[in-house]
Amino acid sequence: AAAMVGSVFSSVAWENVTFVSGEIVNPQRNVVRALVIGTSLVMLLYISCNYIYLAALNREEIAFAANDRVAIAAAEKILGHSGTVAMAILVMISTFGCVNGLALSGARVFQTMAKDGLFLKQAIPNNKYDVPARSLWLQGIWASLLCLSGQYGNLLDMISFVIVIFYMITVLGVIIQRVRRPDLERSYKTFLFPVTPILYLLIGTVFCVLLIIYKPQYTWPGFILVLIGVPVYFFARNNKPAQLDE
Repeated sequence: AAAMVGSVFSSVAWENVTFVSGEIVNPQRNVVRALVIGTSLVMLLYISCNYIYLAALNREEIAFAANDRVAIAAAEKILGHSGTVAMAILVMISTFGCVNGLALSGARVFQTMAKDGLFLKQAIPNNKYDVPARSLWLQGIWASLLCLSGQYGNLLDMISFVIVIFYMITVLGVIIQRVRRPDLERSYKTFLFPVTPILYLLIGTVFCVLLIIYKPQYTWPGFILVLIGVPVYFFARNNKPAQLDE
């Protein structure tokens, strides 16, 4: 489980397109297409990259790459110093693109929660460019606080743990909805239901339990943070303005 943290984090953000579905034309069709095509392309990219790493480097070079930068080691071995420079530039481009996508989608979560009465109402309005600027600021402040909380590796452990928990909650929600509302119109139905969601819940549970056991320094704080959110949610739901229930 500890070895999977990096791969789990590298796969994060496939779900972010759903956060902006309210601003997408024909979301019933295009959101599903974006999820399937985007995830498939990323999987193909991962497989291709790992094939190159295995072809260019031996096991020792992969295991003991400087600062765990296997991509840099492979690029340097194939193209020399110019490969190192090229890879650094590509990583920077990828990083900025990732941050842009996360900032774009994450702010919409704050805004939607506020519209449902579960977050600060100041996060609701858009600015003159139709952008939730206040939500972006709130997200930036929270991200900055997380950056100050410790080393990157420890923060990665906490984030990966928390993300998998919320993935599991989402998958559990799919099962509950299918049982309670079988007649509800759906743009997409889970493949091999209920086998696939149950299998995911089992794997996710094992992953989280092992992280708590073997990497408790940051996984426990992440778990406590999630638990704190439960009473906060019910408090906000029970005290939200009456007009939001209409």
